[in-house]
Amino acid sequence: MKPQFLIGSPTSGCGKTTFMLGMLRVLQRKGVKVQPFKCGPDFIAPQYHAIACDCESVNLDAWLASRTHIQSVYNHYAEQADVCIIEGNRGLYDGYNRMENSSAALSRMLNVPVVLIVNARAVGYAIAPVLFGMKRFNPSVRIAGVVFTQVASQSHEVSLREACVDAGMECLGCLPVAEDIRLPQRHQGLTLSVRRSFSELIDRIADLVEVHIDVDKLLNLCTRIFPCPYTLPYTSEVGIEMIHRSDKQLRIAIARDPAFSFLYRENLDKLASIGKISYFSPVYGSDLPEADYVYIPGGCPELFARQLHRRKRLMGQLREYVEAGGYLLAEGEGMTLLSRSLTVRQGGTAYDMAGILPFDCTLVDANPSNGYRFIQCGNDTFKGYENHYSVLATSSDMQIPSIALYGLRGTETATQIFRYKNLIAGYTHLYWGENDIFSLWN
Repeated sequence: MKPQFLIGSPTSGCGKTTFMLGMLRVLQRKGVKVQPFKCGPDFIAPQYHAIACDCESVNLDAWLASRTHIQSVYNHYAEQADVCIIEGNRGLYDGYNRMENSSAALSRMLNVPVVLIVNARAVGYAIAPVLFGMKRFNPSVRIAGVVFTQVASQSHEVSLREACVDAGMECLGCLPVAEDIRLPQRHQGLTLSVRRSFSELIDRIADLVEVHIDVDKLLNLCTRIFPCPYTLPYTSEVGIEMIHRSDKQLRIAIARDPAFSFLYRENLDKLASIGKISYFSPVYGSDLPEADYVYIPGGCPELFARQLHRRKRLMGQLREYVEAGGYLLAEGEGMTLLSRSLTVRQGGTAYDMAGILPFDCTLVDANPSNGYRFIQCGNDTFKGYENHYSVLATSSDMQIPSIALYGLRGTETATQIFRYKNLIAGYTHLYWGENDIFSLWN
């Protein structure tokens, strides 16, 4: 038995991330070992979680992975923790098809209750029917109680608590309006200058949580049997063995720094199970380690374009590695490092990159693009999530093989995965918790 719960809300914008960070820091202060998780493919919230409690967060996404795999991953990472908290995404019942892949579906899959976060800025007692409906809409999704945010006054709190009584919902606390507590814009929160003050912001959130939330009551209401029940097949039958072309232990080099930090924890663990991982930093000018495989994940290189432009030595090493037939996978904005140039703003400098791929990347007039994707490689299906701010500025000399990507409905998307020798690159972040990533090169 241990406290386990998912933080959900009726809609986006209610304060799930803020409350999550406050709870993580409060539990850390108490000396409680807490394991954070994130519902969905988001890369940034898990990094915030790690800052709050010094523990890497783990993504759980029911479109990228099977039910059994998610249950296995959850139990694996949660085993050594005293408390497990999952931050939901979007509205509680928002999935890609009704409630499929929603936060509610995940809470049901893992048999954990929901702590509902409700933004009360423009509502008082009238929230009662909303709470009544959320609690009874799907009896298999158990809501332990509600936390209100943006509470304006004591009388406002009284109205909200009365609404809970009449709706049959447990009130776990009311967080007051706090204008000095604003999370940074999503990708801007990854810069070092923001990170330095971010921990102080989390402390202020935690101070409010300690005063206004009945944390002990919340944990007691959310204590459940652990581990969560498995859906057949059992753990011993979960996963696909990674296969590589040599009997020796693989040397795997991974770019990891403030510009390239969008990684799924389970992907790293799968790579570590078959090889020795070393990290290098394009931003800080590390040399490329000796490697059998190189992985450049996504991130926000546009925030560090000038620094990356200056890393001529590393750029040359990447070119030599690829031209010599080295195996390299670049995902998301990690692909921009291998392009000819990166332009961040209108009229700004086109910063030279490694020049391995025959196109330029630009953020000028580019809209963020995101969505679930999958590719078919022989008999293997790889699923992933596309998320990027830059776009390709193509040219007439762009002659490079590519693989078609498909969206949720099976229709071909505008984005592709490119291949040059043994370099594979694309805007989609692949999840290979249940795949052999090395089969991409077959």
